Amino acid sequence: MTTGLGQLAFPNLRLTQQDAADLRRFLIWVPDPRGLRGRRYPLLPLLCAAAAAVLTGARSLIAIGEWITDAPQPVLRVLGFPADPLTGIRPTPHAATVRRLLQRVDGDALDAAIGAYLQARTPPSQLPEPSPKPSLRAIAVDGKTVRGSRTTTASAIQLLAAMDHHGVVLAQRQVASKSNEIPAFQPLLDTIDLESTVPTTDALHTQHTHGAYLRTRGAHYLAIVKKNHPGLYEQVRKLPWAEIPLEHRTRDKAHHRVEIRRLKAAAFRHLDYPGARQAIQVVRWRRELSTGKLTVERVYVITSLDIYDATPAQLAAWIRGHWGIENLLHHVRDRTFREDDSKVRTGHLPRTMAGLRNLAISVFRQNGETNIAAAHRHTSRDYHRPLSALGLT
Repeated sequence: MTTGLGQLAFPNLRLTQQDAADLRRFLIWVPDPRGLRGRRYPLLPLLCAAAAAVLTGARSLIAIGEWITDAPQPVLRVLGFPADPLTGIRPTPHAATVRRLLQRVDGDALDAAIGAYLQARTPPSQLPEPSPKPSLRAIAVDGKTVRGSRTTTASAIQLLAAMDHHGVVLAQRQVASKSNEIPAFQPLLDTIDLESTVPTTDALHTQHTHGAYLRTRGAHYLAIVKKNHPGLYEQVRKLPWAEIPLEHRTRDKAHHRVEIRRLKAAAFRHLDYPGARQAIQVVRWRRELSTGKLTVERVYVITSLDIYDATPAQLAAWIRGHWGIENLLHHVRDRTFREDDSKVRTGHLPRTMAGLRNLAISVFRQNGETNIAAAHRHTSRDYHRPLSALGLT
């Protein structure tokens, strides 16, 4: 990764609001993998065109190529495609040219540029002046396997993503083959400003090194405790929960079931985990209305948040909101973009396409869209709409 891109990925880069809204300001740091000889089309217009095509709902490389081929000349001018010096016409690249470029582009650099753009595009909201404490922002960290990338000789690519609880992807990293998500956790979050944030994770990332890392970066954490950490699990499970008063309760009726969630929190500073201040028990009662089946589940969570840092209602919302990464990101990529049905396997293509889909989903979320499929249809009806959404016009 280039030095400029490494600086770009952090929010200390000073940009105006107009600069932050322009995707080109960030994609310019992605290195061109091609040699100088025979390079007819610049990298930046090709990446911007691919991003715009995905915003219109393009699911495949063929669809991206068709969108670029059909783009009017004024759109190609805005994207930055060079004009023929004799005719003044801006030619479009063949679909094979787009495919070869996207399969070779540096995945780390592209994801860092997209993450930095999305972080800079919408600055974090500021609390009113009288408030002495900054607001906390929850960030969900979870992985997804791109099942369509599996080949006869290689397993499917696994991607670890960090998404705020509003559905904006802040960073993505590919998990090394023959490994798991744990080594990718810290490199993923290195590109995010973690000050005053609360990363939420599943039990896999309840690691002592992760807890210490987050506290060093100025972040709090909500970490689920399961039997993969038997000592810590028994320590939390054996707390006198029956004697601890109920802190928060919700009752929801949706999807043909009734669900009751009860939360208890105990301030406890002797937990065997870096910086732990509270242990939390969440009991979920779920009854299926069609069958009458009742399911009871107990979940234990530890957090570095003190009783004065967050209310029980906030803790409950963050714990439940962690699984929003499945609905707001992974489910959309699977159902709207048909990611798991894609047969893209060559080079860096699976990760590149996933990064472009993250970009499209996040831009729509930042613009207040809740139905991504409807947003695609609306954007596809006018060639200037995706350019405007990406700050290119």
